[in-house]
Formats: sequence, structure tokens, C-alpha cells
Amino acid sequence: MRPIAGSRLPRFTTEQSALLKGSYDFIGLNYYTGNYAAHILTRNGNVSSTSDQMVRLSTDINGVQIGDPTGVSIFYSYPKGLHDLLVYTKEKYNNPPIYITENGLGDENNDTMEHLTQDPQRIDFYNRHLHAIRKAIAEGVNVKGFIAWSFLDNFEWGSGYTQRFGLVYVDYKNGLKRIPKKSALWFKKCIQKIK
Repeated sequence: MRPIAGSRLPRFTTEQSALLKGSYDFIGLNYYTGNYAAHILTRNGNVSSTSDQMVRLSTDINGVQIGDPTGVSIFYSYPKGLHDLLVYTKEKYNNPPIYITENGLGDENNDTMEHLTQDPQRIDFYNRHLHAIRKAIAEGVNVKGFIAWSFLDNFEWGSGYTQRFGLVYVDYKNGLKRIPKKSALWFKKCIQKIK
């Protein structure tokens, strides 16, 4: 990293490094999609935290998509990616406690409430991702918790109200009335089975 990022990286003393090493209580992972990655040899003068990776990310190879498309154009449903990330984190970082702090599926907010509350794709998304987590746990990954993003449709930082990620539909036009989507009911049954 140092040859790439240079003076933009802080320098730690030996004492500071010793304090930091292993000082976390857990690792929180946000996971929405997977990408294919290809190494690029140069940044072409574009120096930024994005170009520091020296990688080109894509969601397809020769027109074959990495997973099922979702309502968010850059996100594809790819549960294997979550499984692989969990196993990698176990192996690379000595099996730390892991909380999946965000995982979810977005819909475009351009459909009817009736259609958006049916949401079979969200049920499939969570079902497949929770199975991927369960498989990783069976392989010894120390997953301690899972948080669905999001409980309610909300104001998404990059999209405003144009996308819905919630298990509960929020009717922005009628006093913010909340209507559980079918995925909320499915999720409730899923959690009850775990208890």
C-alpha cells in the first residue's frame, strides 16, 4: 500500500502498531453484491482512494452476469460471494467474531404499493444469503449476528427515496403508513425457527 498511496497513509510508531494489532472486538461486514475483479497495472494519473485499488470491477464476464439482477442496477444477488467473504475473513484474520451489519435488496420505487409489498425477490434474496451464512458457520466461521438492511423503507444516502430496501413498506404519500411486506412475514417465521 505504501508505494501506491504514499504520503496519504499515516505512519504509526512501533508502540501505536502494537496497540492497534488485534484491538478489535469484532468485524462488521456489509454485503450487498459481488463483483468480478481484474487487476489493472496503472492508475493513468488518477490518484484517489478508488484508483489505489488498481482493479477494474464488473458484474459480468463476456455478458454473463455474476448473479440475479436486483432493483439497484449495480447490485446483483450473489450469495456465494457472502459465503466466500466470510470464509476468507476466517482464514485471513484468525476467525474473528463477525457481525453481518448490512445485507439487503433494493427495489426501484416506481411501482404500486400492492406490487412492492409482494416482493418475492427479497424473500429469495434473504433465503439464499442466510443459507450461505449457515454454510459458512458449518465450516467454522464465527458469525455472531445478522442485520437485514433495512427494517423500513428509508432515505437511502445515494438514492434518496428512489429505492426501497425495507422489509416494511413506508407509504410516503399517506402519513408514512407502514405496511409489512411479505418478506417481513417470511423473516419473522425464519427467525422463530432459529430460536
